[in-house]
Amino acid sequence: MTDTQVLVAGAGPTGLMLAAELALRGVACRVVEQRAQESNLTRAFGVHARTLEQLDMRGLADPLVTQGIQVAEIRPTFGRASVRLPMRHPESRFPYVLIVAQARTEAMLTERARALGVEIVRGAKVVDVREDGDGVEATIEGADGTRTERAGYVVGCDGAHSQVRRSMGVGFSGSTYATHILLADLRLADADVMAVRTFVGRDGMVLMPPFGDGWVRAVIWDRRRQDVPLDEPLGIEEVAASLNRLAGHDLGVREMRWSTRFRSERRQADAYRKGRVFLAGDAAHVHSPLGALGMNTGIQDAMNLGWKIAAAVHGWAAPWLLDSYHPERHPVGAAALRLTDLLQRISVAPAPIRAIRPFLARGALAIPAISDTLRRRVAGLSIAYPPQDPGHAHAWEGRRVADAPLSTGRLYEALRPGRFLLVQRGDTKPLDTGDRADRLDTARLAETADSAIPAVMLVRPDGYVAWAADEGTKDHPDEVRTALSRWCGPAHNHTPTT
Repeated sequence: MTDTQVLVAGAGPTGLMLAAELALRGVACRVVEQRAQESNLTRAFGVHARTLEQLDMRGLADPLVTQGIQVAEIRPTFGRASVRLPMRHPESRFPYVLIVAQARTEAMLTERARALGVEIVRGAKVVDVREDGDGVEATIEGADGTRTERAGYVVGCDGAHSQVRRSMGVGFSGSTYATHILLADLRLADADVMAVRTFVGRDGMVLMPPFGDGWVRAVIWDRRRQDVPLDEPLGIEEVAASLNRLAGHDLGVREMRWSTRFRSERRQADAYRKGRVFLAGDAAHVHSPLGALGMNTGIQDAMNLGWKIAAAVHGWAAPWLLDSYHPERHPVGAAALRLTDLLQRISVAPAPIRAIRPFLARGALAIPAISDTLRRRVAGLSIAYPPQDPGHAHAWEGRRVADAPLSTGRLYEALRPGRFLLVQRGDTKPLDTGDRADRLDTARLAETADSAIPAVMLVRPDGYVAWAADEGTKDHPDEVRTALSRWCGPAHNHTPTT
């Protein structure tokens, strides 16, 4: 007997997104969060194109876009030299970085989770988990004391200092950066609301995304302040001094509403799964805030994991499906660590490198192949997963699916119920999908759809291609049946699990 089918530790963006994904599929889910009140803290500030695409697959992107500002390029400045990294993604409906306060993203995801029936318990913390073959016992500390709850699965979305991860005995490999980071929300006389500005100076760097309401976030690495204790208050005078020195001119700091110091780390969990316990978000990976990849990677973890756990709960998941979470998402987390570490090291490079940074950056970004690769990597548009059967895989399998026009509506709109989607071209005969209406929908491409799209493709609930076939194989019903059985389970009745 379980208290809930899935227990999620942590009500940040990752935990809330995961809980909503589970509840969308009828899975009983409870979230426990140490914070007694909903947060108004904004550590994350950028939502990239692939995250917006996945939010669009659940009807959440457009409401969030109205609350932020669209930034089409990033402008690193090295002294008097300035370079530009365009973020205008021609392959996406969201050709920009959305700058929006994390608190707004959390509020939207909280509202969605609650509307789907998720119970969010605040002022409580998972301090231990113990797994057996049938479920997981979680020890929870709260205002009313310590209690034990039982769940079919537990997911640790409880941050960099995750107690779930520690209870699992999973290593958190990596290191801590020596430089302390200063964070502050400021009003400036010199405010540019059209781009994320980056100033790279001799002693460090400043990253300044605008919030669109007259405030900007200043993320400051300053060698001269790197040894100041983390618990020492950070005042406006210190922030202004560091900011102006690293920018090379007076930006006119007028007001500060929030500030803190923190120590950045570069770490990743050695395993994202151990039996019935999983890790996602900052519990699985932490890194430099450069690139604004943390929250995006966590939300995408949740989109990858939610439908897989739901399939296991409902009894139709293939044995390998839950196992696929680690090999799909661990490399994505590792790539985020490598990219942010490279940006960090370039930004706080030693003197010989600092002298040539402007020329290297300008030369590299002037090469379209390099600029395009970096743009796509930062935006998450180049993420792809290994195919289930590499020896016989179609070239599209594991790839991101771009939004496409259907005979009725858009492809991303058709994914909003959270089910698989079997997409066919208009001139192909209907395929027999069996009795899988609870986990599979069908759609036809519009005549205006990109001709490069395969004649038939099975799209996963998170917007990646599970299986595809070209014109020469589209009429082979055995291939379709095999693909549906592999990914969507048997068509006959199935027995739910706890």
